[in-house]
Amino acid sequence: MVPDLQPERSDDPARPPSVSAGDSTVSGSPAPGTARSRPGRRLTDGAAVPVLADLCSSGIAWRMVAITNAGAVLLALSLGEGLLIERLLHWLVVLEPILLISIVLLCLLRSRINGLIRSWQWLCAVLVPVLVAVPVCVIAMLAFEPESAWPHTLMLLPVRLVLVGFLAWLLLGYMHLRTVSMTPSLSEARLQALQARIRPHFLFNSLNTVLGLMRSEPRRAEFMLENLADLFRVFMRDTRDLVAIEDEVVTCRQYLAIEEMRLDGRLHVEWSLDAMQPDSLIPSLLLQPLIENAVHHGIEPVPGPGTITILIENRDDMVTVQVRSTMPSEAEARSGNQLGLANVRERLMLLYDTRARFSAGPAGDHFEVTLKFPYRKERRRYVRRTFNPDR
Repeated sequence: MVPDLQPERSDDPARPPSVSAGDSTVSGSPAPGTARSRPGRRLTDGAAVPVLADLCSSGIAWRMVAITNAGAVLLALSLGEGLLIERLLHWLVVLEPILLISIVLLCLLRSRINGLIRSWQWLCAVLVPVLVAVPVCVIAMLAFEPESAWPHTLMLLPVRLVLVGFLAWLLLGYMHLRTVSMTPSLSEARLQALQARIRPHFLFNSLNTVLGLMRSEPRRAEFMLENLADLFRVFMRDTRDLVAIEDEVVTCRQYLAIEEMRLDGRLHVEWSLDAMQPDSLIPSLLLQPLIENAVHHGIEPVPGPGTITILIENRDDMVTVQVRSTMPSEAEARSGNQLGLANVRERLMLLYDTRARFSAGPAGDHFEVTLKFPYRKERRRYVRRTFNPDR
């Protein structure tokens, strides 16, 4: 039996507002005379996307480095005299330290900056690279320019700072627009979640199974209806929230309990959770569609029994989720549109960018889906509830 963790609602005003799904909750600045500000709205409730993208993500950081280097090459080609390599090094020796230090500082200050009002977010985001540029430009001047050129360089320092601020505004603005374009609206997100998660055939088949058990085995029918109610309560919540992985495991156990009863003993499930950290955060309803896909395409078409193996482990600050299912023969296989797998892959990319890994395909006589994403620890208090398959 794997216990479930469910967020405990707390009315304690001293608790800070939670941040979910990659800082999707935006906090406002504290009001005068109050100890703590009111928690801001979530992105799914119509709040504006924060100005700063997730600069702690290696994918976004590498994109900014690539764009900056490309800009330095263009500047070296269009401005200055002498050899191209000398002009390029002249720009990179100044721009690279400013960029890398600014990324680190903005990563550390992101939660604070995104909690300000919008105009202050832009001001602080641009001001950090400008402040970093001051010592970097002075050090570059002392190291690479003769003393006779120092007065002229110092006179040009304000111009360089304005140029750094303008380039920072362009780069941060591009990353902000990219984040906005990849953030679906509330209605679109809910529609995608409902279309991807709730399959009519699963509901109809489950209800038909309940009807068949009502007279002969009313206790099992009641158990099945209770699990269905719990499942649909989970299906209707915002699927862009992050939940404890143990909560997702219990949801999947409830789903599999219904399928095991519906398939009348043809479904066997093996869990491997010894290396799992229960407080690991996982996107809500990320594992259940993979298991549903395995049941629909791997177990149902086969007349005999089939097995689904589910492995979850934490290793090297990464969470690995693997779902292996019996693969039917070509004559028994069902054609699919891959919407479920594509949905999972897209959600991983939105949340973790290049730090996530997704693979799916045949592995011997099984079909295997493997997910890898960064380990994030749940820090909220949870009240455990149990799932009893024999109730």
